Amino acid sequence: MLIIKEFLFNPFSENTYVVSDSETGECAIIDAGCYYADEQDILSDYIIDHKLKVKYLLATHLHLDHNFGDRYVYNTFNVGLTAHPDDAFLLDNMKEQASMFGIQLQAPPIPISQNVHENDIFKIGKYTLQAIHVPGHSPGGIIYYCKEEGIAFGGDVLFRGSIGRTDLPGGNYNQLITGIREKLFILPEDTVIYSGHGPSTTIGFEKKQNPYLQ
Repeated sequence: MLIIKEFLFNPFSENTYVVSDSETGECAIIDAGCYYADEQDILSDYIIDHKLKVKYLLATHLHLDHNFGDRYVYNTFNVGLTAHPDDAFLLDNMKEQASMFGIQLQAPPIPISQNVHENDIFKIGKYTLQAIHVPGHSPGGIIYYCKEEGIAFGGDVLFRGSIGRTDLPGGNYNQLITGIREKLFILPEDTVIYSGHGPSTTIGFEKKQNPYLQ
């Protein structure tokens, strides 16, 4: 069984996910947003208590609220960061990103250890996560899609009734809308999208109800 554990972290109310295979204990951490020490403890306690083996640290994109905990995960579980190279510039200016919101980074961000590209596959036990590149919220936005379970981890590309903002550096509204329509709306309508903020949604719901995509 594929187990999905969701955590709500940091001042931006970001969703961090631990996705694990119940048989092997292999797991991926998707968007490690843990900023405060108690959030870091919550994440590591869950992994240790459930005897999970962290195989991947996957980033849907490299905005600071989704990556506060990258260094902690690296130091604790010795797993490097996997992200799209088109977002690497966001690591270089993460200190500036933080200052815009009055936040102080506890340490410099870790660099990308493994680049991810369209259709790359990440195996967690018997399950696979396929990378789908959807730029627009950021140039390197990645969706991690598990066809076997009919789920996808969408970061800030698509929300319930909304889409990711496109006014940040590297954002592009037309790219985002086109990517959602051409790459996500071709998925089965019952596909569940676990978003980077707020509740989950489905492809079918967004096709019918999302005002940005009508």
